[in-house]
Amino acid sequence: MARRTPLPPPPPPAGLRTWPGRDALLADRAHAMAELTKRQLGVRRLVFFLLFLAACQLGWGLVGAALIGIFDEEMVDPLTMIFVGVFAVLGVCALIPSLFGVVHGLRADITCRERLAQWAGLDRDATHDRAIRAPGFGIGWAVLSFALCALGLWVAFAVPNMFVGPTRGGYGTVAYFMGTALLLWAHGLIGLTKAYAHYRLAIRLGS
Repeated sequence: MARRTPLPPPPPPAGLRTWPGRDALLADRAHAMAELTKRQLGVRRLVFFLLFLAACQLGWGLVGAALIGIFDEEMVDPLTMIFVGVFAVLGVCALIPSLFGVVHGLRADITCRERLAQWAGLDRDATHDRAIRAPGFGIGWAVLSFALCALGLWVAFAVPNMFVGPTRGGYGTVAYFMGTALLLWAHGLIGLTKAYAHYRLAIRLGS
């Protein structure tokens, strides 16, 4: 399998820049900024963002099933405990790599933002910067992220009222829904941060 193309490097220090002219500098700047924007906000990044969210929810769902089994007094028997242990192990095995993937994505986003700022500071190019400033990138992420935060809010407050009660669930169910809401909030905030960072860059390029 071919390795993924590395991120465009940051621009060289002022004393080591060897562009033959401004046109060459602007061409490299446009290429680097377009690639960095795509890596941070493009469709591929969005797909991986949603896949990691789904993987986190899957892992937490298995852990949540184990928690519900542990706190359900009517299900306490040796066979149930075996299934509880299996679900817990499978959930942790799915959740931990997914969380590492989310952290890796956050680090990549930080690197992309830093390099975008460095390339943007080299010069001005109204023609190529117009594509970077297009609102579609940030608006898409902002709408999706706001929806995730709203869903997390609903899961945290409305869903437990429907499924938790004297005969409908206990501490394990509450813990499961709170964890589900936390994952939704965390991913929603990540997306909102990306959208806001892109908005700031667009303002900077347009000023």
